[in-house]
Amino acid sequence: MRGAARFLFAFWLLAAWAFRGEAQVPGEAPQATYKAGTITVKFVGAANVDEQVIRANMQVHEGSPFDEAMIDRDIRSLYKTGLFEYIEVKRESEADGSTVDLVVEVTPKYRVLSVRYDGNKKVTWHTLEKQVKTKNGATLDERQVKEDSEKLHDYYEKHGYNQATVTYEIKRDRNTGLGTVIFKIHEGNKVHISDVRFIGNQHIAARKLRGQMETRRYHWLYSWLTGSGRMKEDQFQDDLDKLRDYYRDQGYLDVDIPQEKVIFDYPSSNRLVITIQVSEGRQYHIGSISFSGNKIYPSRILRLALRQKPGMVFSPSKLDKDVETMEDFYGRDGYLETRVRLVRKPNISTGNIDIEYQIEESEKFYVESIKVEGNAKTKSPVILRELLLGPGDVFDTVRMKISKQRLDNTRFFDDVNVTPESTNIPQRRDLKVSVKEARTGQLEFGAGFNSLEKASVYVQLSQSNFDLSNSHSLFQGAGQKFRIRLEVGTEFNDAVISFEEPWLFQRQLDLGFELFRTSSDYQSSFYDEVDTGIEVYLRKRLFELVDAQLSYTYDIININNVAPDASPIIQSFAGSTKESKVGLQFVRDTRDKNINTTNGNRVEFDTTLASSALGGNVDYYSLEFRGAQFYPVFEAQTQVLSVIMHGGIIQNYGDTKVVPYFDRFFLGGPYTLRGFEYRAVGPKDNNEEPIGGKSYGMLSLEYSVEVVNPIRVAFFYDGGFVNKGSFDFNPGSYNDDFGFGIRMSVLGAPLSLDYGIPIRGDINNKQGGQFNFSFGTRF
Repeated sequence: MRGAARFLFAFWLLAAWAFRGEAQVPGEAPQATYKAGTITVKFVGAANVDEQVIRANMQVHEGSPFDEAMIDRDIRSLYKTGLFEYIEVKRESEADGSTVDLVVEVTPKYRVLSVRYDGNKKVTWHTLEKQVKTKNGATLDERQVKEDSEKLHDYYEKHGYNQATVTYEIKRDRNTGLGTVIFKIHEGNKVHISDVRFIGNQHIAARKLRGQMETRRYHWLYSWLTGSGRMKEDQFQDDLDKLRDYYRDQGYLDVDIPQEKVIFDYPSSNRLVITIQVSEGRQYHIGSISFSGNKIYPSRILRLALRQKPGMVFSPSKLDKDVETMEDFYGRDGYLETRVRLVRKPNISTGNIDIEYQIEESEKFYVESIKVEGNAKTKSPVILRELLLGPGDVFDTVRMKISKQRLDNTRFFDDVNVTPESTNIPQRRDLKVSVKEARTGQLEFGAGFNSLEKASVYVQLSQSNFDLSNSHSLFQGAGQKFRIRLEVGTEFNDAVISFEEPWLFQRQLDLGFELFRTSSDYQSSFYDEVDTGIEVYLRKRLFELVDAQLSYTYDIININNVAPDASPIIQSFAGSTKESKVGLQFVRDTRDKNINTTNGNRVEFDTTLASSALGGNVDYYSLEFRGAQFYPVFEAQTQVLSVIMHGGIIQNYGDTKVVPYFDRFFLGGPYTLRGFEYRAVGPKDNNEEPIGGKSYGMLSLEYSVEVVNPIRVAFFYDGGFVNKGSFDFNPGSYNDDFGFGIRMSVLGAPLSLDYGIPIRGDINNKQGGQFNFSFGTRF
């Protein structure tokens, strides 16, 4: 009974405490509540900051409750403004003990009164002002001023003033709190690199060493455009590292290229000669090659997978490639966690470096399932059909890498990662595909000009990841291709609607069509031509890199505005001609890239059969070959030789007595023989108007050198003939030219500027040099 009374008494005390206005724990002193009294702002130094700015960045105000945490937050908030060097809050209690007066003492930072540039004579202060962040009226930050001085020095160095020096001085006025920033500049002369020389390079030519460097001699032809030929310190340091790496990769592992022994010589006030001293050391070769830890494959099998053999030059990059090859060799059969470590063992007796491949083999893995993530709009089947692995397959890492490349090549994604992922099942791994989707739809407006079609404007709507059946996702996600293009020009009008399904019936079979209408005035001065039609095609990969395309085209060619004095052959095709034709094309393409190709080839063979039995007006067949081979000549400046060959015949049959001249072959212009006017090479009528031939052949040689990516300089030779009869490949009437040009990329499209000079022609087409301005590739 007594215990129960004690319990009730304790419960009553707790209840009374809980319902009080203040939160107080029994046995503790009650916490006092404080209020802010007056808040005084006191400036230490010049008062160059408005007092209202300070109060606006504080939560504590007169009459409000506050605690120490609020004061700390206010101090941090004021520091974040970047306006103050030092902040202190002092407290003064009033007589009642519950009110605290606050004194906020602030030391403002200096502000910039003006920024001056002293010593700049060759670069205006307007230009220098754009390089710095320190501006009039801004907070004076000496760290920023120092960064600005470094940026000014970099600017001068980039523009050839490698002897320039930039320092700074800050003049502070304590009374006003303002400071003047003065950048003191010694410009020196504008210097061009006249030569880069090497001393001690007994085994590697200076030409090859220069090819590894970005620091190069000045060239009057293109350095003004590319910015080369000027000394840039950071770039030069990187170049020395590149030279060391290059030597080591040639087997000179002990190479020494000391920076302190580089000689900078100035033969004149504006010329610089750089001399780099090289201590090559000895060249190392591969000694014996051994393997350890390998139980799945015998050493003799692994040895076949290696490209580096005993006696070869010890090249670290090539050996690293062999390590990767060996891991891929294991990964191809599912041993995807096998790791290979290369151990170097110097052999004192032979002077070579013996190699041991230490192998840590893993168990064999299989694909459990495939996980796809990140595809918000692209349907999963579009991704899955590009993969070469499926559930239950041996987890082949080589196929995994190829799958990633195939997904990259779709251009549907900005980023693709294909990786194995652990599971709870022994010897099983999931294949995880993570994608970051790219913008595949484009609405383009533009204007263009070339030497054939002259000026034009266009609008184009395209979607490379189109979905015809899904309006909810704005017709995106099925991997189809759709394009609408309208172009209007002074001599050319074009309208195109095209669609392509690359996986018909979930098989790698392309089905597509194109509706077109093309109106051109530049074909001839005797007539205008309008083509309207549709093409439907099926395309499939036959084997390796060979594609086949079967197409049907229905084309209506209208020859309008025929001049009264036009030749009979031109007059005979005035009006409409209907062509119904079937085409078969075979293509093999091994080029490393479609634009600025540096290696590989493309071979194309086209056959066409036009027949009145299919609903047309004409009967003819044509055979045409197009081939291009690209040879990388030198790595320095990515020098490439391209060889292009074309040839073809066209022949009428049945009731058609004459092949329409608009279907015949022509040469001349920016895509064939560049030293001649468009279509100027070949048979002509009695008005000397080109009417084309039924047989032709062409050869084009082009040597191009990269100046700076993506600009290339090209030198070319073109030769070819067009003969009147079919199967007539007599080259006796050939025409040829030579010339030079520039290749560049404008908004992702290849642009060519060429000047061709005729060598051999006839009295009508050899009219001096031709300037060609064109977009697209020449193949």
